[in-house]
Amino acid sequence: MLDTDWIVLLSAAALAFSVMNYVLLDGTDLGVGVLMGLTRCAKDRRAMAVTILPIWDANETWLVLGGGGLLALFPLAYAILLPALYLPFILMFLALILRAVALEFRDYAPSDGIKRMVDGLLLCGSLLAGGTQGIVLGSLVQGIPNHAGQYSGDGAEWLNVFPLFCGAVLVVGYTWLGACWLYWRTEGELQRRSSLQAKMLATVTVVLLNVLVAWTATLDARYAQRLSDFMLWMPAVTLLVALLIGFALGLRSRRHFLPLFCALGVFILAFAEGVLNSV
Repeated sequence: MLDTDWIVLLSAAALAFSVMNYVLLDGTDLGVGVLMGLTRCAKDRRAMAVTILPIWDANETWLVLGGGGLLALFPLAYAILLPALYLPFILMFLALILRAVALEFRDYAPSDGIKRMVDGLLLCGSLLAGGTQGIVLGSLVQGIPNHAGQYSGDGAEWLNVFPLFCGAVLVVGYTWLGACWLYWRTEGELQRRSSLQAKMLATVTVVLLNVLVAWTATLDARYAQRLSDFMLWMPAVTLLVALLIGFALGLRSRRHFLPLFCALGVFILAFAEGVLNSV
């Protein structure tokens, strides 16, 4: 029989695994949605939509598993988290619904102008969904005020600058994943443009992540102590450099999947660092 500590750890690992899978899989789809809304060519937008239509809804099941798992496994944390983040969660779900409707019904638009408007809604839904998810993560890192197992804040903590910055970072990161996905799944001019976008977004994402790590260290003395631990940051930096080298080499090789896999590796590394930092 497992003792209580092991059950808690395994439950937390299962929940973290669900959230990580959602960020990696549906985050890529959200990034494609952002790029679709910013692309002028109707033919290219159609090609981009085709790459994610068979998979986007399955990727969202990880979000359902994560939310249900939090309620079932950690009801006390759920009771504190939900009142603090009612509005971001509601906005996120509405944005995901908007994105789903735009993706599934864009081909039924009676004219190119209306289809362009639908793709604009897809852009808005993808930006809002990614932004609110980053805000939720930033609020967790920042800390949710609670007392005796009850939420004790005013409901506006998520409007602080740090959570909003986390939302912006996650949107940029998702868009990077989307560009890497399109580089893998498309060809011709669209693939070449995706390659350039992936290079630019990789630079911006890494810079923003460094700023985010430095900012996180100022939030709490325990964060600063853990992030300054040589045994923590040295392997992380080494792995990050290796992933970025693999990303750059992948864009020059015929292994078109490699940039996406390396970008996903950066996300996994950032996620793992966040989990270790909060333990």
